[in-house]
Amino acid sequence: MAIDAYFCEVNCYVRENSFIAKIAASKLKAGSVAIVIGKTIHLHNATRAELLMNQRWLRHEIAHIRQFRHHGFLNFVLLYLWESLLNGYHNNKYEIEARAAENNDRICDGIVIE
Repeated sequence: MAIDAYFCEVNCYVRENSFIAKIAASKLKAGSVAIVIGKTIHLHNATRAELLMNQRWLRHEIAHIRQFRHHGFLNFVLLYLWESLLNGYHNNKYEIEARAAENNDRICDGIVIE
């Protein structure tokens, strides 16, 4: 799916010290993690300022917010989990798309981080 299909104004949020992100960090065996649920970027061992200063990381997470918006909340959760079961985290097509978005200067167009 083309990234251009995602472009529209989206309000999103950042939650530091998120329990959800802490669980993800444990599962991924990572020191710091961001995980998107709907329109919220949940952080563990990272600050909002660190996320906003790291354009590649921010773009990656914004891509997931756009995926949620495009597919719908429940549908995207199910699609993402199915992809992960079939192909693993790294080869999940939604992760591949988000990694590609890290180089897309326009992915953050229309995004308002509250």
